[in-house]
Amino acid sequence: MKVHFTSIGGSVMHQLAIALKNKNYTVTGTDDEIFEPAKSNLQNEGLLPTKTGWQPELITKDVDAVILGMHAKADNPEIAKAKELGLKIYSFPEYIFQESINKKRVVVGGSHGKTTTTSMIMFVLQTLHKEFDYLAGAILQGFKNSVHITNAPVIICEGDEYPASVLEKRPKFHFLFPHVAIITGIAWDHINVFPTFEIYKEQFIIFIQKIEKNGVLIYNENDSVLKELVEKNKRNDIRYQPYAIPEHTIENGITHISIENETTALKVFGNHNLQNLFAAYYACKELGIATKDFLNAIANFTGASKRLELMASNNSTNVYRDFAHAPSKVKATVEAVKQQYPNRKLIAILELHTYSSLSKDFLNEYNNSLQYADVAVVFYSQHALELKRMPALPKELVYEGFNKEGLIVINSKEELNNWLHQQNYNNSILLLMSSGNYDGVDMQNFAKNVTT
Repeated sequence: MKVHFTSIGGSVMHQLAIALKNKNYTVTGTDDEIFEPAKSNLQNEGLLPTKTGWQPELITKDVDAVILGMHAKADNPEIAKAKELGLKIYSFPEYIFQESINKKRVVVGGSHGKTTTTSMIMFVLQTLHKEFDYLAGAILQGFKNSVHITNAPVIICEGDEYPASVLEKRPKFHFLFPHVAIITGIAWDHINVFPTFEIYKEQFIIFIQKIEKNGVLIYNENDSVLKELVEKNKRNDIRYQPYAIPEHTIENGITHISIENETTALKVFGNHNLQNLFAAYYACKELGIATKDFLNAIANFTGASKRLELMASNNSTNVYRDFAHAPSKVKATVEAVKQQYPNRKLIAILELHTYSSLSKDFLNEYNNSLQYADVAVVFYSQHALELKRMPALPKELVYEGFNKEGLIVINSKEELNNWLHQQNYNNSILLLMSSGNYDGVDMQNFAKNVTT
């Protein structure tokens, strides 16, 4: 096979390129800019383009597939050349399906918990020495790459609802056709793509219709929106496996979980993580994993990167970071930490960094999301607004949207840095929630200093 990547520098695109090269495919690729770590990764594999920019001369009749990244624009000359030659053009999820037609496909969808649930399934399979391929949204702990394509009989995919490519505006998870599908929950997100909640929900209805005949849908019945959506769109040719929060106890800050009369202690905590774990359990059960084997493996799972990740700690202070940014994720994360450490002061700092979170029309979705925090801070930067070409965001709208008594709103990194250094962190949990980098404030170094 000979494949060409238009926009090879993307985080997932370059990983797929490396995976196919390792499968002995002939791989070429181009991009108008490539940043680290993609640049070094491609260079180490001999796949870094020899020059910057698009090279339509690389698009020849013998190319079996042209794979488009999201960075490629509709007027890209390589796309025009591929169309002229009648070549097959794929978004990367479309191509992943082509590589997995003969595999059992497990696809994890949902507005939150996708990465954690995917990584739990992968961790268990790896621990039990099972052969499998995978597609994840990021490089997960214990795995060298975010994409792995071999001749394994199973593939585990994180199913993103964001558009597949510049030519294919439908969500990525519509192209993966699972035998085992998971939906972790539905909460409106990506308002720049899905301007209403109804349009957003429709994408999950379509996803359910894409499940292969005789497949199974594993879904979170604790999510009222999802439960109603599933019940209104029932299919007679697939099975349904609802899940909720499994039986568990918390003793001395350690969560113990029980499934099918088997019990184990966990290294992760929080209702949302327990729900993700239960979804992963049912998926693994579909793959023939016994309950005892699943629990023995998952007992050593320490969490996906930046998902309630412990950055630093001492006897009186823990500092966690979490990727939470959407309202449902923020609420679940804050609640989980407070439940786990009820006798410690919870200081929660949320950075508004995504297009949705910085939109004044979306802020009301955050109502009461920080209610379990003893000290709540919302930070956003003018720099982030400028990058997204968004208007100024008055602090008053943030106070109103979050509806949290005593909320502190900060919109400059200097003010945030000063505030951080003025607090007393004794007998506290500091929870840092962001998909950004706090406009350059070094939280890693601060976490280390505050716990030493």
